[in-house]
Amino acid sequence: MAKLRRRFLVGGIVQGVGFRPFVFNLAEAERLDGMVSNTSAGVLIEVQGSARAVESFSRRLPNEAPPLSRIVSMEMEDLEVLDQVDGFVIEKSRNTPGTNTLIPADMATCDKCLEDIRDPANRRFGYPFTNCTNCGPRWTIIERIPYDRPFTSMADFEMCSECRDEYENPRDRRFHAQPNACPLCGPRLWLETGGGRIGPDKALKEAARLLAGGHILAI
Repeated sequence: MAKLRRRFLVGGIVQGVGFRPFVFNLAEAERLDGMVSNTSAGVLIEVQGSARAVESFSRRLPNEAPPLSRIVSMEMEDLEVLDQVDGFVIEKSRNTPGTNTLIPADMATCDKCLEDIRDPANRRFGYPFTNCTNCGPRWTIIERIPYDRPFTSMADFEMCSECRDEYENPRDRRFHAQPNACPLCGPRLWLETGGGRIGPDKALKEAARLLAGGHILAI
């Protein structure tokens, strides 16, 4: 069966929106080998496999992209087929000349994360900074691209083992969610008042009560 190897450079809102895990799962579905990586110029993809599968991947890539992504450019180039390629991998981000990546906006908490927050049995129960690749802060935490945790204000928060497992699992909705965190390892919330400190379980309600009563709060 004839084989093809094809390279893609995808520009637009393609970082911080679950694009790499989408590419990973699409390549696996088409039984393609290759790699995907964030770069300063966009998302770089190389796939190799049967000509039919590569053509199918090429069609599905822009049509089935994650809902928060927005592709504004997609360059394709056929390459020489490699003799030894085994599997599809997500490589570390690369610094490349030029910038063709748009920074995504902050997104309101998605329904699945709200379920986590409201579930007393969930380890993120009541945790206000819960997020995943489909929601949460983006623009407000980014310092430079490629959009990776070390280049965000989350760099100082080392993930616990459970958050790290989610972050490194391409089939998890928190795969490479750069603000990924939980009460053990992430930012904490409290309220300082004249009467002392109020913990996270009551801080938001008390802040809302104070604001409704005409008080001024500093964050």
